[in-house]
Amino acid sequence: MIRQIFKGVKVAEFAWVIAGPLTIKYLADYGAEVIHIESGTRADIMRVSPPYKDGIPGVNRAAWWTDYNSNKYGVTLNLNHPRATEVVKRLVAWADVIAESFSPGVIDRWGLNYEEVKKTRPDIIYVSASIQGQTGPHCTLPGQGPHLTSLAGFTHLTGWGDREPSIPYGAYTDFIAPRFGAAALVAALDYRRKTGKGQYIDLTQYETAIHFLAPLVLSYTVNKQEYNRVGNRSDCAAPHGAYRCRGNDRWCVISVFTDEEWKSLCKVIGKQEWTKDPRFDTLGSRIQNADELDRLIEEWTVNHTPEEVMRLMQAAGVGAGVVQTTEDLRQDPQLKHRHHYQILNHSEIGRHAYDSLSFRLSKTPGALRMPAPCLGQHNEYVYTKILGMSDKEFVELMTQGVFD
Repeated sequence: MIRQIFKGVKVAEFAWVIAGPLTIKYLADYGAEVIHIESGTRADIMRVSPPYKDGIPGVNRAAWWTDYNSNKYGVTLNLNHPRATEVVKRLVAWADVIAESFSPGVIDRWGLNYEEVKKTRPDIIYVSASIQGQTGPHCTLPGQGPHLTSLAGFTHLTGWGDREPSIPYGAYTDFIAPRFGAAALVAALDYRRKTGKGQYIDLTQYETAIHFLAPLVLSYTVNKQEYNRVGNRSDCAAPHGAYRCRGNDRWCVISVFTDEEWKSLCKVIGKQEWTKDPRFDTLGSRIQNADELDRLIEEWTVNHTPEEVMRLMQAAGVGAGVVQTTEDLRQDPQLKHRHHYQILNHSEIGRHAYDSLSFRLSKTPGALRMPAPCLGQHNEYVYTKILGMSDKEFVELMTQGVFD
C-alpha cells in the first residue's frame, strides 16, 4: 500500500472561515489526521453562507464550508467554558500541529497561544493565520478576505479607469495565503524531522497577497509609476479582452501578443487585409486603436459560439478561452477526463460533488477520504477513541456544556 506523504501527522485545527481551514486541508488531503474544532453556538461564517444544498439553509448544508473541510474530523468545544482547558490540553498533547485563524489576542484569552501550548508539547508546530500578522500597529484589527483584497491593492486595479473600483469575486486573499501556509508547514515539519524542534509560523494574508503584485510594486519603487484600472486591456497585447459571442451572455477571451499571432487571427476571421492596415499593423498601433479593434473583432465573434471561437483561435495558435459559467465547469471535458469532481456521501446532504486535489503526487498520492463533517459529528469518536476519555467523563463534560 502506498503511504501518503503526511500519514502520521496529527493536526488540531482551531481555525474557521477559509484561510486557516484551507491551509490545513492540504495536509489532510495527503494523509494527515485532522481534528477540526469549532463552536457549537457561534457557527463558522462559511457554515451559514449560501449556496445551500437544495436551497435549504442549514449549518450542515453550505457548499463553501463543505468543499473546504473534507478529510477532517469535526468536533465542537466551548473554549469559554472553565473545563475546556482540560480538553485543550489533551488535544495539544495529541497533536503535532496546532492551527488557529482568530484575530491576534483572541487565542491568548483562551490560554491557547504558542508559548502556553509548547509548555505541554515543546516540539509543537503552531501556525497562526491572521489578517495582518501577529505584530505591528494594525495587527489586532479584525477583517476578512474582501477587506484584505482592497488593502493589498487588488481592488484598485480591478475594473475600468472611468468607474469605481470593482472588488474581485470572493475573498481573494483567502485563497493566496493557504498556498504559502502549506509550504511553511512542510518546511517546519522537515525542520522538526531533522532537529526534533518545533516552531511558530506567523502567516499573514496581507503580506502573502502582495507577492502577487510584486511587478507593480517594483515598478513604483524604481520608476514611481502608479498603475490604475484598465479594464480588460493590456500594455503588451491587443486585441486583449472578453468578446461577446452567439448566445445569451456568452463570451470568449482572446489575447494576441505577437505579430505572428495577429496574422493568424486575421486569417481565421478572413480579414488578412488588417495585417497591412496602419491602424493595426503593429502592436503599438493596435493598442492605440484598441476601441476600434475590439468593435471589429466582436462583429465576428457574435456570429459564433464561444466554444467555436476558442477552438478556431487555439488551432491557429492564438490564445483564447471560453468565459465559463459554473454549469460549463461541471460539464468541462478536460475536468471530466481528470476526474476533478468527486462524489462523497455527506451524512445530511447526501451525495455531493467535491473539488478534487489541487495537485497530484505520483509517489505519494492524496485522496478524498471523508466528506466534511456535520457540526459536532465526531464528538464521541474523537473525545473517547482518539483522546481517550472514558464514557463517564465524556457524558459529564457534555452535560456541563463543554461541547456546546
